[in-house]
Amino acid sequence: MEKVLQANLLYMALIGAFYWISLKASFESVFVFGKILLLVHFFFNTMVMVFLRIFYKNIYDSFVVGGSLENRIMIYGAGSSGVITYNTLRNDKKSKGNVFGFMDDNKNKVGKKINRVKIYDPKLVTKEFIEKHNITEIIISIQKISSARLHEIIDMYSDFPVNFKIVPSVDKWLNGDLTIQQIQPVNIEDLLGRTPIDLNKTSILSGIENKVILVTGAAGSIGSEISRQLMTYNVKKLILLDQAESDLYELDNSCHIHKDKGCHYVIGDVRNEERMEEIIKFFKPNLIFHAAAYKHVPLMEANPYESVMTNVKGTKVVADLAVKYKVEKFVMISTDKAVNPTNVMGATKRIAELYASHLNKLSSTQFIVTRFGNVLGSNGSVIPLFKRQIREGGPLTVTHKDITRYFMTIPEACQLVLEAGVMGNGGEVFVFDMGKSVKIFDLAKKIIRLSGLSYPNDIDIKIVGLRPGEKIFEELLLNDETTIETHHPKIKIAKARQPVDDFIDKLEILIQFNLDGNPDDVNMSMVSIIKDLVPEYISQNSVFSTLDKILPLEE
Repeated sequence: MEKVLQANLLYMALIGAFYWISLKASFESVFVFGKILLLVHFFFNTMVMVFLRIFYKNIYDSFVVGGSLENRIMIYGAGSSGVITYNTLRNDKKSKGNVFGFMDDNKNKVGKKINRVKIYDPKLVTKEFIEKHNITEIIISIQKISSARLHEIIDMYSDFPVNFKIVPSVDKWLNGDLTIQQIQPVNIEDLLGRTPIDLNKTSILSGIENKVILVTGAAGSIGSEISRQLMTYNVKKLILLDQAESDLYELDNSCHIHKDKGCHYVIGDVRNEERMEEIIKFFKPNLIFHAAAYKHVPLMEANPYESVMTNVKGTKVVADLAVKYKVEKFVMISTDKAVNPTNVMGATKRIAELYASHLNKLSSTQFIVTRFGNVLGSNGSVIPLFKRQIREGGPLTVTHKDITRYFMTIPEACQLVLEAGVMGNGGEVFVFDMGKSVKIFDLAKKIIRLSGLSYPNDIDIKIVGLRPGEKIFEELLLNDETTIETHHPKIKIAKARQPVDDFIDKLEILIQFNLDGNPDDVNMSMVSIIKDLVPEYISQNSVFSTLDKILPLEE
């Protein structure tokens, strides 16, 4: 409208100048008639141009935008973020998406229009509605949306023939502007992620500033993220140790922007006592984050010796050296599988926890244990497996229809490790709030749906049976443990049971075990000692079940 007025005013000025010049010597009555004609022409021309623009826009919206069957979109959220999303789609010339309507939970907005686009009640957007209007995509544009709410929205339309996308938070927009490239498909991490953690960065800073820090297992999923987060602080020196050469090389390359942080990438095996002493003696770390471990349950069930050597002996080697060289703090990364373990891997991690707690009573070094569940996207976790299986055409494999797991993002887990490590005074077993456990079968169906496919028509799910040592339900606390609140709502302290009386003697026998003899017999003997060290360890779906002690029935 404004541009139409500007154009017509300029046009009238030019025509007026023409009239004035051409009629300057003419009769006054003719000039008056010319001025009247000029004004009438101006108003008539303006009205026609405005009408034509509105008419053209309505025709375009109805038959081009609204009528396109290629990619008809509904935007969930009719607030400012939804409006910005609408404008971004409309203004992008390469966009093939046409917005059919908005959806909003606010009843006061339902039925109204934004730029002539109607706002609908989400509950009235049925499968029949979607199919009738040929909706192909739903874009969720709600700022600071919780994972639980996102989960609800996806579930509402989980059986609908639509794809889901999500608008990122404002702080992730490029230069404060939303671009169409930033509107990405919803992925499973969006559904399982949680509200960002509020860290006490001041306390973390005071605990690690100008410190020499050693991270073992630095090239692994958890170790590498801890390393990256430590690089953002003003540490004096950072020693990143791992026995995996290629993975450590990748970490070095990915962290090139932190070259000035005094990072030292060291190849070393925590099981090698001489090598570890050389490293700790030379660098003199103030803090050790011990993330080195074997973690894959089926592999460790088949290889108990390796699990013992890395998870138990490796921890003992580094922990003993921490005491010897007066390291201030030793923070051990443990797992929920150490709770009432049903497999070798979990049991060996439990022994490592017990040894760290034992040393805390005997030395000035503060030994702290952090315990949490599965992390999203870590090496060997279920989500990368499902994504690979979808790329291969399926089926997705689930070990049991009722199996559940706790999930946490890698950055979240590592942030909590840093805060727990700083707040700990020694002897604590910190347990992280993992939220609600997730049913893996339901997780598999959601991943299929978010991939634009349907279950079971496009991709099926196959139940393959529990693997040796695998639990149906994971736990974060032992049966007789209780928790104590901390200043952080997502971090609690577990009051754990004490080790068996002859714990140290049996531990020495375990890590110095003679491998001579039949491999199966050796495995049985080693696991028998593990069960003595961890009485609550009851094997499940494993050859080691024959070693479980049958407790007498209560009278």
